Amino acid sequence: MPFIPHTEQEIEEMLGAIGAKSIDQLFDEIPSNLRNDALTRVGPGLNEMEVSRLMHQRANENAALTCFAGGGAYDHHIPAAVWEITTRGEFYSAYTPYQAEASQGTLQLIYEYQTMITRLTGMDVSNASLYDGASGLAEAVLMAVRANRKSKSGRILVARNIHPAYAKTCDTIVKSQNIKLETLDFDTQTGCISPASLPAEPGDFAAIVIAQPNFFGGLEDVDALTNWAHQHGALVIAVTNPTSLAMLKAPGQWGDTGADIVTGDGQPLGIPMASGGPYFGFLACTQKIVRQMPGRIVGRTVDLDGKEGFTLTLQAREQHIRRSKATSNICTNQGLLVTAATIYMSVVGHSGLQQVAQQCHNNTQKLVKRISALPGVKVMFSGPYFHECVLQLPKAAADVIDQAAEQGILAGIDLTREFPELDNSLLICATEKRTDADIEQLYNVLAKVLG
Repeated sequence: MPFIPHTEQEIEEMLGAIGAKSIDQLFDEIPSNLRNDALTRVGPGLNEMEVSRLMHQRANENAALTCFAGGGAYDHHIPAAVWEITTRGEFYSAYTPYQAEASQGTLQLIYEYQTMITRLTGMDVSNASLYDGASGLAEAVLMAVRANRKSKSGRILVARNIHPAYAKTCDTIVKSQNIKLETLDFDTQTGCISPASLPAEPGDFAAIVIAQPNFFGGLEDVDALTNWAHQHGALVIAVTNPTSLAMLKAPGQWGDTGADIVTGDGQPLGIPMASGGPYFGFLACTQKIVRQMPGRIVGRTVDLDGKEGFTLTLQAREQHIRRSKATSNICTNQGLLVTAATIYMSVVGHSGLQQVAQQCHNNTQKLVKRISALPGVKVMFSGPYFHECVLQLPKAAADVIDQAAEQGILAGIDLTREFPELDNSLLICATEKRTDADIEQLYNVLAKVLG
């Protein structure tokens, strides 16, 4: 029985009160070409037993592949304690903490999360998270345009070697707001943005987007890029992998004065890959532009009795009431995933996160050395990398991936679709979970597949 709270008589009475003939008339401003008459690809309704059987059938189609793919979602070890605690009722069913006196536990957890993110990124302030890394970048771009009042152009320079999905999502969100994304191409030898190729007179632009590590796993000359942007009056938006920040220089220390905004995806911090989500995005910035930061921020204060307490802060009325004037219309902070990430960072600790990052880097070096020994396989780009690297194969990467999957290996990501000039290129990755035996297994499979 469907849950419909109003009877036909009540619906007629409400329509009559507002002078409408039908419910459809309430939506007559939507053009007809944007409407669907029927959901033709949605099957007939199923009962509980049938739904359960279908879902088990779908679940059984999943295969446990040894994963050497990265590209934004990483197969890290997640300590058992993380989700045992996260799925306790206090966290699992907690709602948005608008009512501070009833939500001190949730608010304190978010405050701890914000503290951890600022320490990782070297920024002054973090918000309570976003949907994911891609929408986080879009919010960072909108924030930069608002914050950089000296710039009137709406131009954003975007490194072409950021995650392609991030670039597409960002363009979808900002293009209708008179913001122009202009691409900075990468050097074909290094896979990175060459500071020497940057224009001496780039004109007015609001910000530059730099990925570190970039989508290919390469490490950019972030100091030179940051200084160049600031010299031309632009803000710097850093897109980072949070695990890498345990080893690499924090964005807050880039160049002479540091990046201005840092964003990325929190999936590596205790979130399972889960067929692509849900994940969460993090966003941090300098104190100077904090009032342009979207989403929720939790602050620590004291009550009238001098006792410590936590509450939402810097929340304008526009966020909830006058939505057309809002800084952002984000309506969730992915609280459950943030809970897991906070517990993960607490469990592994500072030194543990460093060890994870170091093991990832070491394993990828072993992987690249072993696989590039195969005839016809070579490393695509020169220069340092973190835990991903691009290999050029003697045959189409898509075919190699398909044949390796049949033997229980997820061999990597085919880059040809997004980067046609990188012919037969495979993006491979190794996390701390990959063993020497796993690497040898991939070597043997590729040796067979490549003939």
